[in-house]
Amino acid sequence: MQNTRPLLLETDFPPITRGKLQTLQVNLGYVCNLSCVHCHVNAGPSRTESMELETIEQVLALLARESIGALDLTGGAPELNPHFRYLVRQARALGVRVIDRCNLTVLFEPGQQDLAGFLAEHQVEICASLPCYLEDNVEEQRGKGVYAESIRAIRLLNNLGYGRDALLRLNLVYNPVGAVLPPPQAGLQEDYRRELGQRFDIQFDQLLTITNMPISRFGAVLLAQGEYVSYMQLLRDNFSQANLETVMCRNLLSVDWQGYVYDCDFNQMLDLPILASDRRRHIANLPSSRELEGKPIYTGEHCYGCTAGQGSSCGGALEA
Repeated sequence: MQNTRPLLLETDFPPITRGKLQTLQVNLGYVCNLSCVHCHVNAGPSRTESMELETIEQVLALLARESIGALDLTGGAPELNPHFRYLVRQARALGVRVIDRCNLTVLFEPGQQDLAGFLAEHQVEICASLPCYLEDNVEEQRGKGVYAESIRAIRLLNNLGYGRDALLRLNLVYNPVGAVLPPPQAGLQEDYRRELGQRFDIQFDQLLTITNMPISRFGAVLLAQGEYVSYMQLLRDNFSQANLETVMCRNLLSVDWQGYVYDCDFNQMLDLPILASDRRRHIANLPSSRELEGKPIYTGEHCYGCTAGQGSSCGGALEA
């Protein structure tokens, strides 16, 4: 697989600095039951990397020490980590808001039949990937049969109160198919509500649109199809200065499955350590969040992906 990393390191992206820490995003490993085309971590069924219990305990210690408000769990399929439920229980006991980046189909994996009920019991917020409301587009990205399983999963979550109960938030996540920017989030959200509501009586709280990042699997596809240069130009041409104030890396820390810390999930995949240094920092030896405030963020060409157009973050578009 071709690697875009060497192409992304040299950049003229404007310098940005860290603000107050609000969210700890933790990658629990690259094990996944799917192998999606847009996946920037190259996750899949053949991967074996998974966070161990010792590192889980260090995550919990950091949450408690710094009084971090939100824990954002990602992967792979984070639910396939053997310590996922322990981490959720302990974080919720600390009063931390827990977000699960769920691919939906994992709810029907062997041994996960009670997963949906567990998430509801602990009031875990679900951000569920559904790249389109049309079957063909979803299966182009994620594989045959994924659309039907995803719809089945959302209906199961609705039956448990997700998307209907204010305490059980269900957000859907849209990624474009191919080397294009997402359409305006508000308009696409209404399309999702109409189409999914009419076809399947599905309800959800919010649609989050996320720009595909030119790294790992998607980056390799761009190179293989000769679209890398044009896609990067698209991101640059749509750069918005206003988005610099609200990019997610300013208020978030990203932790990899081994416990090393980065400014964001994308920097994690490119091995660009926190504090814009050449030395990786482990969660066990991390300075206090106050000491991190005002420190420079490691930037690269991929940062244009977060600031193009309406902007993009794990929480969706940056512009209202």
